[in-house]
Amino acid sequence: MRRREFIKLLGGSVATWPITTRAQTAMPLIGFMSGRAPEESKHLLAAFHQGLGEAGFIEGKNVAIEYRWAFGHYDRLPAMASDLVKRKVAVLVAVGGDVSGLAAKQATSTIPIVFGFGSDPVAAGMVASLSRPGGNATGYVLLTNEMEPKRLGMLHDLVPNASVIGVLLNPNFPPAAKQLAALEDAARAIDQRLAVFKASNDAELDACFKLLIEQHVSAMLVAGDPYFDTQRGRITAFAEQNKLPAIYHFREYAVAGGLISYGPRITDGYRQAGIYTGQILNGAKPGDLPMVQPTKYEFVINLKTAKLLGLAIPSGLISFADEVIE
Repeated sequence: MRRREFIKLLGGSVATWPITTRAQTAMPLIGFMSGRAPEESKHLLAAFHQGLGEAGFIEGKNVAIEYRWAFGHYDRLPAMASDLVKRKVAVLVAVGGDVSGLAAKQATSTIPIVFGFGSDPVAAGMVASLSRPGGNATGYVLLTNEMEPKRLGMLHDLVPNASVIGVLLNPNFPPAAKQLAALEDAARAIDQRLAVFKASNDAELDACFKLLIEQHVSAMLVAGDPYFDTQRGRITAFAEQNKLPAIYHFREYAVAGGLISYGPRITDGYRQAGIYTGQILNGAKPGDLPMVQPTKYEFVINLKTAKLLGLAIPSGLISFADEVIE
């Protein structure tokens, strides 16, 4: 072919190139929504990016991410989910509490969803089964909300003479009713009196702090809830200042100064969310990816806090701990 003919042919076909090239090189967009807050979730985002990287995706290099944070205001999540769906994200990641996943599921039945859940996702209608989710959603389940009775028993063992154990509960969190019912059943079984304090925002939390002091509770159980996670510094500081033994659902509370925690390692869930997101971007169907469950629950004791509270931790309990903070 002569050079002039080649250039002419090239000129006639080049108009189609930019469209094809853009289609091949445009980065897929991930929608990331959370019921929590960005500052206290930095370690969780790091775990998510780690999993995403294991699947071959790096933000800004071959994938873009739009972030949305509810800061514990669950009523904002449906609008966030709808907005991300309108942006035609390739995958919608819904973490930071059951409410986030439920909002995502309500917003789309076609866009793949990777979600995190603290209670039973089958009972909530998120998936058909844990092994074969079906539909457009999959993710990880931490079962933190199912562990409230276990935590109550551990706190009772630690403070056996507690006349009243205060339960801090968020009434706006969908699993709250089941959390409370399970705790009340467990309390009856061990003849333990409970006092329930409900908070879903900062003003209500402050009011609960005052009531906890006024009612002279002997110990405190903080029920699993993303809003409380955004306030863990305030909550653990209150417990320490008022010499109130307390148990929490994530180790982050114990690291922040809480006395003890018992629950799954949440960073494992976020890493799994990143892995599944990458696999879906690579062509996997969410309905074929089984829900991932915790393989281990961690018991963490902060001995420094115990000393500040003037509380002696039994040696047997210390030997049972997975982590001891000194």
